[in-house]
Amino acid sequence: MLNIGGHLSTSKGFMDMGRDALFIGTNTFQFFTRNSREGTAKAIDPADLDAFLELAAEQRFATLLAHASYTLKPCSAAEKARNFAMATMQDDLARMERLSGNLYNFYPGSHVGQDEAAGIGMIAAQFNRLLTPQQTATLLLETMAGKGSEVGRTFDELQQILDAVELKEKMGVCLDTCHIHDAS
Repeated sequence: MLNIGGHLSTSKGFMDMGRDALFIGTNTFQFFTRNSREGTAKAIDPADLDAFLELAAEQRFATLLAHASYTLKPCSAAEKARNFAMATMQDDLARMERLSGNLYNFYPGSHVGQDEAAGIGMIAAQFNRLLTPQQTATLLLETMAGKGSEVGRTFDELQQILDAVELKEKMGVCLDTCHIHDAS
């Protein structure tokens, strides 16, 4: 079966996203776990989520893709930014457990003021503190365009992160063809 989806807004809740997906003829979708530019998260309405999960099972939705906020910087030189990324990702992954077995897409970030090795090490260290054997969500590293000091612009950089993560079975890669094209 071919799985096709679109990026849908969470503003009206999960059930609305499910209906929108069906309306446009898709069987999956991507959504931001929180405001993509600020990092604030809307509370999940349990009744709305339960109704969506029932619809998703009935309509045989494929795996969903949640996208992390752009504000996360786990390899920042600033400790405050790294701590915010850790706390936000912990909250996002806890939210994802309510949507058991889906994907959580993440931009690795920028190593501003440091080198690639330091950035890669910080990202992997955060994942090693963050990931648990019990979680059902798979964390996806998204390929980056490599502008400035972005980490993840090459497959080698992504492989270095994955190699340093202890729970490799909780990890994957999201191939963003636009970013790859932009990086070349």
